[in-house]
Amino acid sequence: MTGAKSGQDALWGELYAQTARIAWAELERHFARGIVIWVAPDPDLVEVAVRMVRDDNLAIKHHMASGKLVQLTDEQARDWAGREAELWAVVAAPWVLVQERGTRTA
Repeated sequence: MTGAKSGQDALWGELYAQTARIAWAELERHFARGIVIWVAPDPDLVEVAVRMVRDDNLAIKHHMASGKLVQLTDEQARDWAGREAELWAVVAAPWVLVQERGTRTA
């Protein structure tokens, strides 16, 4: 394995270990600061975080252009709060990347 590949794998593993299921209420203060980024369901959340940490501008711009990576809107925040959506998050400083994982049922 090359040094670059093993370094990327190490970063992926480190970021994966920092992921967490999180309730919207715990993310609201970050949303208020404008640092919550929504990641569509199909790109891998951790892979997107790796790309952001590594400043892979080409990949990030591609995800943004395809609508798979956008700053969270007020409308989406209200929706998540109203449905008590279950979210998966990871920090790629200064951003908090979030994917929806499901909705809680009573």
